[in-house]
Amino acid sequence: MSDTRKPSRRDFLKGSTAAVASAALAGGLSVGRTAHAQGSDVIKVALIGSGGRGTGAVVQQMNADKGVRLIAVADAFEANAALAVQKIRKIHPDNVDVPADRVFSGLTAYKQALATEAELVVLATPPGFRPPQYKAAVEAGKQIFMEKPCCVDAAGYRILVEANKLADEKGLMVGVGLQRHHESQYKDTVAKIHDGAIGNVMFTRVYWNGSGIWNRSREQLAKQLGREPTEMEYQVWNWYHFCWVSGDNICEQHIHNLDIGNWIMGGKHPVEANGMGGCTARYLGDLKGTGQIFDHHFVEFTYEDGTKMYSQCRHMAKCFNSVSEAAHGTEGSLGDTQRGFKLFGPDGERIWEFEGKKDAGHQQEQTDLLAALRAGKRYNEGPFGATSSMTSVLGRVANYSGKEVKWDELVEKGGTEMPDNLAWDAPAPVQKDENGDYPIPMPGNFDPYA
Repeated sequence: MSDTRKPSRRDFLKGSTAAVASAALAGGLSVGRTAHAQGSDVIKVALIGSGGRGTGAVVQQMNADKGVRLIAVADAFEANAALAVQKIRKIHPDNVDVPADRVFSGLTAYKQALATEAELVVLATPPGFRPPQYKAAVEAGKQIFMEKPCCVDAAGYRILVEANKLADEKGLMVGVGLQRHHESQYKDTVAKIHDGAIGNVMFTRVYWNGSGIWNRSREQLAKQLGREPTEMEYQVWNWYHFCWVSGDNICEQHIHNLDIGNWIMGGKHPVEANGMGGCTARYLGDLKGTGQIFDHHFVEFTYEDGTKMYSQCRHMAKCFNSVSEAAHGTEGSLGDTQRGFKLFGPDGERIWEFEGKKDAGHQQEQTDLLAALRAGKRYNEGPFGATSSMTSVLGRVANYSGKEVKWDELVEKGGTEMPDNLAWDAPAPVQKDENGDYPIPMPGNFDPYA
């Protein structure tokens, strides 16, 4: 996070307006539709992806700043978009100005939201859609908060890298939903490690082991639509369970812990990965034929200096659970963060413990974002968002393929999970087999660069 100047918000918005106006003229767009409001205390927000996390992010922005006004909502499903407006208005009735003609739905609804006068956009659609939507938001000159993960494949990562550069060139703010970066307990602990409190880090251990995640049925969607959904509609509706939309749980959820591992390593990324995983219990019984992602992963990541990060994530009931990180150095260790934020010396004695107030990360990241916007500060969390997202992709591809996969090779040659034709009536990216099951990637047969 970097501070480059500290003008008033009025000057900040004027400067942003000039840059956006120039870009709009060059692109043949209407300046009136893309320019920021000058000299206003109101920050106009558009929500793109109105599920629980997107709705929650907007509410938290309103908690942080009374001047936030929601002016547009876009979602793949019309009912979801309308419901989000109702939910947010119920909590913050004076902060919602969303008439019916600014409630957009469909797979390209984000374009309509970006065409409004919103200054700040929240990108919280399923992660497979994130890279092109982020790129479009940057090109439109918007300030941005995007949820994690930022991509689900190497092709998406390449889009992120270019969009991050453009965001810097335009002086745009980019917040990313890796909220631990805004929590004092993590910031202070990582700072101690960087100051050498446990010596040189030799390896880290990161975990997201839990009982499972939601699984939405076709029947629920059919009831909402009033008809049988297409296969594409179902897969977008039940997005967590399809790799092309979610990236698997190692990307969608475990990214938080992998991100901490990278942060401890000074923001560096692994250069290679190998591992193992599979799906043994997720789609049994009533859940048969409802998805295709793994329910357990183990990855050994290796950094350029030989440091290792050992990663576990699992969705299985009645098993060992942990959502935590730990680090082991030449002169001590960071204990399991699930049990507190404590550093230990070589003999196991406690040498430091975080004793401050623990921050609620989801709220704090929005508080920091709005404060920076008000102060005219600039920061771009896009780079570490992209790096941690690609770290997750590297682990997924290593496990799906059963091969040792190199970062540089995957970034250069890795393909996309997204379909060529993204439309409700287009063929879905994966289809059921003769037994009514979706194909689950098979190690040894999966091509890491397809």
